[in-house]
Amino acid sequence: MKQIIQDLKNGQTILEEVPAPGVGYGQVLIQTTRSLVSLGTERMLVEFGKANFIQKARQQPDKVKQVLDKVKTDGLKPTLDAVFNKLGQPLPLGYCNVGRVIAVGKGVDEFKVGDRVASNGPHAQVVSVSKNLAAKIPDNVSDEEAAFTVIGAIGLQGIRLANPTLGETVVVIGLGLIGLMTAQLLQANGCTVIGFDYDEAKVKLAQDLGITAVNPADGTDQVHFVESFTEGIGADSVIITASNKSNEIISQAAKMSRKRGRIVLIGVIGLDISRADFYEKELTFQVSCSYGPGRYDDNYEQKGQDYPIAFVRWTEKRNFETILHSIANRNINVEKLITERIDLSNYDQIYGNMSGSRSIASILVYDEDIKEWNRNVSLNKNSFEGQNGVIGIIGAGNFTSAMILPSLKKNGANLKFIASSGGLSGTTLAKKYGVSTSTTDYKEILADKYVDIVFITTRHNSHAKMVGEVLASGKHVFVEKPLALSNDELNEIVEMYNSQSKTINVGFNRRFAPLALKMKQLLGKGNTPMNIIATMNAGFIPSNSWVQDMEVGGGRIIGEACHFIDLCTFLAGSKVVSVCMNAMGTNPSDNTDNASILLKYENGTNAVINYFANGSKAYSKERIEVFSEERVLILDNWRKLSGYGFKNFSSASSPQDKGHSEQFRRLIEIVQNGGAPIISFDEIVNTTRASFGAIESLKNNSWVSI
Repeated sequence: MKQIIQDLKNGQTILEEVPAPGVGYGQVLIQTTRSLVSLGTERMLVEFGKANFIQKARQQPDKVKQVLDKVKTDGLKPTLDAVFNKLGQPLPLGYCNVGRVIAVGKGVDEFKVGDRVASNGPHAQVVSVSKNLAAKIPDNVSDEEAAFTVIGAIGLQGIRLANPTLGETVVVIGLGLIGLMTAQLLQANGCTVIGFDYDEAKVKLAQDLGITAVNPADGTDQVHFVESFTEGIGADSVIITASNKSNEIISQAAKMSRKRGRIVLIGVIGLDISRADFYEKELTFQVSCSYGPGRYDDNYEQKGQDYPIAFVRWTEKRNFETILHSIANRNINVEKLITERIDLSNYDQIYGNMSGSRSIASILVYDEDIKEWNRNVSLNKNSFEGQNGVIGIIGAGNFTSAMILPSLKKNGANLKFIASSGGLSGTTLAKKYGVSTSTTDYKEILADKYVDIVFITTRHNSHAKMVGEVLASGKHVFVEKPLALSNDELNEIVEMYNSQSKTINVGFNRRFAPLALKMKQLLGKGNTPMNIIATMNAGFIPSNSWVQDMEVGGGRIIGEACHFIDLCTFLAGSKVVSVCMNAMGTNPSDNTDNASILLKYENGTNAVINYFANGSKAYSKERIEVFSEERVLILDNWRKLSGYGFKNFSSASSPQDKGHSEQFRRLIEIVQNGGAPIISFDEIVNTTRASFGAIESLKNNSWVSI
């Protein structure tokens, strides 16, 4: 299928061929018939993509600071690699989609195949969206009209925050697409509306829609106009839908407001606010968030958990429905807002000169005659006949693009498949790294006769299930940590592993880092107990991140601290027999990310893992200290190893290397030529159970035997 994307690295807007998405739990699959180009938002993305690196940096000063901090801790090359990896990920454009449902996922009852729906899907021939981000279209609303649903909901949410009442005067600053729809909705609500814009064509269109619209370019003073129009009272509310860096807009909005008036910002403007302007009138200022309550809440948008209507009357989905009903009842006129209708194949007529466009609304028209959609896209004709070590990858997120694929490519891996849920990220990576096929159906990988090993780099809650499926298909598996999220899942994997001959490998890469291997060499092969202190200055992750969701990510102890359990096991040369964890705070939760883990090993080794999220980014992210036989080793951030008490060794340095490349080199060699797993399965299971034990210990406030 075709999808419009923005390349952030070279600035091109591309109509890309990608595999059609599948439909997941709580989702609807939609074949697009129309989509609306949001010239304001999409123009900003396109212009950002076309900007050079210096211009991009100026637009994102906060990101520049993050980059500089990363240079200090990680070094220049890893930082540049991370930046270029991020810029190499294209942006899907569009969020005003209309089409017909062609499939529904489990857990969806309100839609059926054939329904016409509006959603926030991108400019793509097929889209898969959550049931809470789609709404049925009334019979008397055309597909073109319904394409205005999401844009209208953005304006409607701003109105709901302003909370206007019948007869109030509301000023709309900026009469672009959102501004014109906002003004019409306010009129339908019984408000007197004044609109301002410097574009004469938009002012004329607003006037044709019955709005009192003024172009300040003709010399009209906006504040005086509002004062005169309201007989000295001022505007009850001001809704700003403009996009301009000037601070003058917010200043004028305050000056034209009545005492205790309300100002709501939907657009993007300068916000250097004068205290005097707001203080004297006791003005209220609020920024509106997109389509309404539920936006950016994974529980609502991804898991389909609706808010109870008695407590949250208007959600983003209910705002969608309100806009559609307003169009159906002819309370707002969107037909007059359409400037042009363009076939999807001619998309460049819109995006080629977006910065100079005078359009209000552009509608993309899609081919409705296509009945079948391919979930695979073949990108090259590489032959895998007679080859060993052929790889299929499930998951195309940041970790795959930043770590997995560069390391595999460096080791000359035979890459046949990459699977992603939406198709775009997988296709982008397939092109970059020479993967033969991009797919949205990972079971194609399991069924392929040439694939020997499957890499799983999806979210943590899918790992155990997919590991079982890969083993059942008769293939080796490499899974990013963690292997599982519970002992029940782990027990099922152990049972399956013991009943077949393929290997399970987990992404415990730290033990393969050059300086970790050097530490092991220096410590020797004896079974002498030692003391290990491993500190991870992990950094803050918001509580609403999927990693922090115990059902999806398992929390950071199970999901990330397991790296250090494995590293301690490697250095100790022994297995964990018991674990105890204490966390910061008077009543810490299961998903704590500020904790100390104490490990006891069979050979008497004592290890402490300090996993902290409240430290400074200026400090080293990872540090290992080993005390053994009157000797000390200190590894600082995988860049420098210092030794004390060793003959003929005092220090060693290395480019920051956490072992991914060496791990995959060994893994490919074993799959191609046979041999023992790169990490014994018993060690993998022991490390995984130790991470579960840490959480159990915190709950029970006691040691847990492994």
